[in-house]
Amino acid sequence: MPDLPNCRLAGPLVMVDVPGPDLDDDTAEHLRRHGIRAVCLFGKNIQDESQLARLVTDLRAVMGEDALIAIDQEGGGVFRTTFLPFAPSAMSLGAANDEDLARNVGRAVARPLAALGINWNFAPVLDLNVNALNPVIGDRAFGADPERVARLASAWLEGSLQEGVAGCVKHFPGHGDTHLDSHLALPRVSKARDVLDDVELAPFRRVFSSGRAPAVMTAHIVFEALDEALPATLSGAVLTELLRDELAFDGVVITDSMGMAAIDANFGRGEAGVLALRAGADMVMALGRRSAQEATLEAIQSALERGEIQGVERRLARLNALAERFRASGRTYPDEQRRRDEQLFDEAWRRGLTAVRGPTRPNLGERVTLIALEGVDRSFVSEAGVRGETLASFLRDLYDLDTVFVQNPGDVDWPALRASGRFLALATTSRHRAEGWRSATPDLHLALWNPYAVLDVNAPAIVTYGYRAGALRALAAYLKGEMEALGTAPVDLR
Repeated sequence: MPDLPNCRLAGPLVMVDVPGPDLDDDTAEHLRRHGIRAVCLFGKNIQDESQLARLVTDLRAVMGEDALIAIDQEGGGVFRTTFLPFAPSAMSLGAANDEDLARNVGRAVARPLAALGINWNFAPVLDLNVNALNPVIGDRAFGADPERVARLASAWLEGSLQEGVAGCVKHFPGHGDTHLDSHLALPRVSKARDVLDDVELAPFRRVFSSGRAPAVMTAHIVFEALDEALPATLSGAVLTELLRDELAFDGVVITDSMGMAAIDANFGRGEAGVLALRAGADMVMALGRRSAQEATLEAIQSALERGEIQGVERRLARLNALAERFRASGRTYPDEQRRRDEQLFDEAWRRGLTAVRGPTRPNLGERVTLIALEGVDRSFVSEAGVRGETLASFLRDLYDLDTVFVQNPGDVDWPALRASGRFLALATTSRHRAEGWRSATPDLHLALWNPYAVLDVNAPAIVTYGYRAGALRALAAYLKGEMEALGTAPVDLR
């Protein structure tokens, strides 16, 4: 990162997003004017492989070769590139419980990112999903057991690092035991400190002690045992006293998006950016509208000029070291490697497939009615879910298939379906649990996203922990009798 005059010191401490798939002149000037060196890419920035490579090249031309270009490429429902092989969700890997498999998946996720010039992936998730009502983590977690999560996430991260892409463990100190989504509200966790030590903090402590994690992302959650007033992102007690001093983490600390309602609706944008840096963050994620980015930059710059933020040199040194270690590699992603990675992901999806309550397959050729939502829109961090018709296309070759696609679970007439005499297969395809499925009476429940949906449907189930094509191919192989569902649920589904 080049030396910058004092009036532009705020820029290198801020990550922004850009409006679309091309870098327009106005946005390029915005990046230059402020000396911004970090951008996060989202679905709105991605059309196809050649376009994305061009955008990354243009961003580097503006921000310099030490640019940090990031993405949320976790696997499962959080996977921004539709043209690359879809990696299994963390929870699918948790069900397979194989470190070598997790490491190889981490490598396979990183390989095409490195070839595209993307050098920072906001993964893996270290949250323990111990709350069945958690609306935002779910299959993004490797499970509920601290030891299993730490072991598998560490292996996944190691694979990413081997391919030259920085990982970023998240969301410190843990987003797994909330019933609120911090995109929409400010969650609070009232657990005692000793419980946090044994549960939420345990995987972070283990991964930090290995020295593998180059970066950590904060959680917009108030942990009352650590700081009764401020969310972790804004708390010196959490980011400095706990993370830096007690856990001895010396990598980069980046906030989650400050545009999420947990921060924006309660603390403002510019003010919150200053608070995060004063608390101990190295980089503020100022995503969203240009006015919010400007407000954050101006507030941080003013605070710097007033001497209210200490240790700027240390922050810049950590960010410089991250950019230096993970410079754009110039690697390629050959077609043969792409095919091998897709085969690896298919294997991982298969090995995660989990049976609950002793499901029985319908016979091939049997009269089967598939019940599912017509479609599931994208929701904040997650992409759109599988459409009912897409799922049906995987099953028509197996059965005499009839379909019932609805917009709302309550629209299904279960007594009439039961009277038809057909085998009833319900597919739950939403990230969120739906009370409307509690009246469902299927013969088989296909839980294709949120595994906790099995708690809402009193029926035997097959859990895939995801809805991508690899998960559907695994499901089809199971239904055809080509394989058994041998995964072990990494969360409590009883």
